[in-house]
Amino acid sequence: MKAELIFRQRAQLDDTSLAELVIWQVPRPLAGSAHHFKYSLAYVENEVCVIRYDNEVGKGDHRHIGRKEMPYAFVDMDQMMVDFWTDVAGWRRE
Repeated sequence: MKAELIFRQRAQLDDTSLAELVIWQVPRPLAGSAHHFKYSLAYVENEVCVIRYDNEVGKGDHRHIGRKEMPYAFVDMDQMMVDFWTDVAGWRRE
């Protein structure tokens, strides 16, 4: 099995912000992850990525909020989407 794109969405939220979400199903977990997904969820304001969830090889599941990077406890795709949009909503309220 090759990697298969299972979700791609780019949403312009207003004049200065957008979200881009990409999820792949992969044949085996990436180093540092225990699931069969490769993902990148990004929220961008004024052309700067201020929130990102991803699982690059070797780093495992993690998220970036502003300049902070922290581990992310991946449960499943649905929960990750809820967590991502909750972080975006919190950022937009600040």
